[in-house]
Amino acid sequence: MSTISRDEVARVAALARIELRPDELDRLSGELDVIVESIAKVSEVATPEVPATSHPLPMSNVFRPDVPVAALPVEDVLAGAPDAEDGRFAVPQILGED
Repeated sequence: MSTISRDEVARVAALARIELRPDELDRLSGELDVIVESIAKVSEVATPEVPATSHPLPMSNVFRPDVPVAALPVEDVLAGAPDAEDGRFAVPQILGED
């Protein structure tokens, strides 16, 4: 038995401003049913004893040590700039203000 009707798919598509052809509505209705059934199966076996996971393998972030270092000299930073003025980047004026 279908849990997601063609009309429900059409309604969600309209809310998302997605235009779907009639054959797409029928196909997506069936595909979404499969997804809902799969989620129901997972929900059946998910118990408080089973820890939630976002990835099948343990993962950890690898960060470099956050050690402060001396800043680059202003001349080196501005060397690659298309235009500089008074030790700062010079950019085109966009707001028409002084």
